Amino acid sequence: MTSQFHVAYSKDLVGVGVVAGGPWQCAASDPDLSQPLMTATSLCVCDDKLFNCTPPDVDLITQLAKKAEANQEIDALENLVDDRVYLFSGENDRTVPTGVVSAAKDFYQQMGVAEAQINYDHYINAGHGFLTNVEGDVACPKSKSPYINDCEREQAKEILKFIYPDLKPRQDYIEENLITFDQTEFVEPGKLKISSMNHEAFAYIPSDCQGDASQCRVHVAIHGCEQGVSKIGMKYVEGTGYLGLAEANNLIVVFPQVKSSAMTPFNPKGCWDFWGYTDHGKPPYTYYTKNAVQMKAIKSMIDRLTGV
Repeated sequence: MTSQFHVAYSKDLVGVGVVAGGPWQCAASDPDLSQPLMTATSLCVCDDKLFNCTPPDVDLITQLAKKAEANQEIDALENLVDDRVYLFSGENDRTVPTGVVSAAKDFYQQMGVAEAQINYDHYINAGHGFLTNVEGDVACPKSKSPYINDCEREQAKEILKFIYPDLKPRQDYIEENLITFDQTEFVEPGKLKISSMNHEAFAYIPSDCQGDASQCRVHVAIHGCEQGVSKIGMKYVEGTGYLGLAEANNLIVVFPQVKSSAMTPFNPKGCWDFWGYTDHGKPPYTYYTKNAVQMKAIKSMIDRLTGV
């Protein structure tokens, strides 16, 4: 979802941090599988210790990106060229194998992003999760809920530092600056149920941004599968290290939320849509475009904050 959002709205973004995730349109990267759900669950998510996991076809993804650009379904791909890209894959990740994350790097390079603008970290024996240096979080090599792993790393800092080289050290955050808001107003009318989006979402508004948020930068922290508030409470929002950095750097951080659903839509693990469940699992698919219901909602949140 993170790379999807970045590619779709690259005109207004300056960088991206992809943690244990694949390239844009990963779920369409196997020409032998017609259903994105099949590709998503057999290629984008695949235990390479148990199965012969085929890496995404980056050449095919590149062709799809150029077609989507021509159809004005995504922003012009040239906007990606000057962006900064942080990628991470744990060596012990049995959910999204390193080959899938490597495909994201290959895709960005095919889009013209220079090697110096890509930080690809895949040298630590981490499981599937977001990294912290907080004792009591999941042991680094493990992959289990809430998928926030103590690897003695501050991944939020690493992501933000690479995107914003002028990043200042964290300071204590102010609890009152973490707000809850109704994100349903950003969802297209009549599409709330199929969107799988939670009613409540969160944003941290630093003290110096309270009067005029349009003067502050905005970072969107997109949680992973099974990491929404309905699954793990506020652990992702408060426990991943973003808030203190946000306060110190006049950086508004938005935490949009999705929830799990068993039938309509089919989203049992509370994932963001990277295989078309918001399209009822049927073509024509829009989940990867600027017309995707979830991504339009997030973009509307950013526009509200920046005064666009």
